[in-house]
Amino acid sequence: MTLRLNTLARIFAAAVTMATTLGVLAGSPSTAPGTDPWLRPAEVPAPPDNVPNPDRVHLGKVLFFEPRLSGSGFLSCASCHNPAMGWSDGLPTGFGHDFKRLGRATPTILNTVYQPLLMWDGRKPNLEEQALGPIEAVGEMNLPLDELPKRLGAINGYLALFEKAYPGEGITKQTVGKALASFERTIVSTTSPFDRWRKGDQRAVNESVKRGFELFQNKAACAKCHQGFNFTDNGFHNIGVRSLGDTEDEGRFAHRKIKVLKGAFKTPTLRDVELTAPYMHNGIYRTLEEVIDHYDRGGDTKTNLSPNMQALNLTTQEKQDLVAFMKSLTGDPMRVVLPQLPY
Repeated sequence: MTLRLNTLARIFAAAVTMATTLGVLAGSPSTAPGTDPWLRPAEVPAPPDNVPNPDRVHLGKVLFFEPRLSGSGFLSCASCHNPAMGWSDGLPTGFGHDFKRLGRATPTILNTVYQPLLMWDGRKPNLEEQALGPIEAVGEMNLPLDELPKRLGAINGYLALFEKAYPGEGITKQTVGKALASFERTIVSTTSPFDRWRKGDQRAVNESVKRGFELFQNKAACAKCHQGFNFTDNGFHNIGVRSLGDTEDEGRFAHRKIKVLKGAFKTPTLRDVELTAPYMHNGIYRTLEEVIDHYDRGGDTKTNLSPNMQALNLTTQEKQDLVAFMKSLTGDPMRVVLPQLPY
C-alpha cells in the first residue's frame, strides 16, 4: 500500500509540474515561450495576396489619416480610431457624416488582425473588406467607392505611393482596402504587466491582479467568452445590455437569422480595455466597475439572454480584483508618428 501511494504521489507531482509548465493551472504563469495561450503569438496572419511590407504599411498609414477619403473631406479613419484613445474615440457612440451620432460605439481596432469576423455584428469577413465599409457608408464617411480612384488620383504623390506598394495594380478600391488592412495589421497589443507575469516576472503584477485572474477564469466565468491571448472567443452573445432608445438593435441576428443571435454582439478584446471606455456596443457604461456590476447582476434584459449570463454574487474585494486584473492588460504605449499627407 505504501509503495502504491508513493507511486501515485510521484505521478501527481509530475502532472502538476507539466500543468504548470503549460500554464493550464489557474493563475500559474508559463515559463515555456510559445506555449502559453494567454500570450500573443509573434506571427501576424495575412492573406497571400496582401502580405504587408514597408511600402504597403506606409501607404495604409497615410490613407488611415487621410480625411479626403470622406465625402466631406473632414473625416478620416483616425477620426474615430484615435491612437491616443486606444484606437477608439472615447465617446458612447461614434459620429459620422455631418457629425451625426451613430447607433453603436466605436470599437478599438487593436488586434483585429486576429479576428475572423469584424464589426459589432460580424458583417465583414476580413480587414480588406472592413476597411472599405465605413468609407462608403452613407452615415459614416459617405464617399462612394467608385469615386475613390478619381479622388486619390488627382492628388499629387498618391500615384507613386500606390505603384511602390502594389506595382501595376493602380489606384482602385481594392488597393485602398489592401493598403489600409496592411497598416491595421501592425496595430497589435504590446507587452503588458500581465504578459510580463505570464513570462515569469512575479513582481510584474500585485496580488490583487493574481486574484482577479483566478476569478476571471473561475467564479466570475469571464473566460467562457473572453478566451486566449486576445481575450475573446470571436463569438456573438446577448449579455442583456439595456437599450438606450426605443428601437432594439438586433446585432448579429440582422445578418444571420438564428434566434439565439438576436441582440447578440461580438465579444470584444480586453487588451488595453482600460483605454477604451465607454463600454458595450452602445457605450452605456463609462467605467470598468460598471461593467463588472452588469455581469454581477446577470445582465438587465432577460429576453434571449445567453446561458453564460448568471448572477455572480461577487464581493466588493472580488470586484476590485477583477478590475485590477483587466487594467493589467494595458500594454506599453505604442509610438505613432503622424504621416505627411500627399498634396
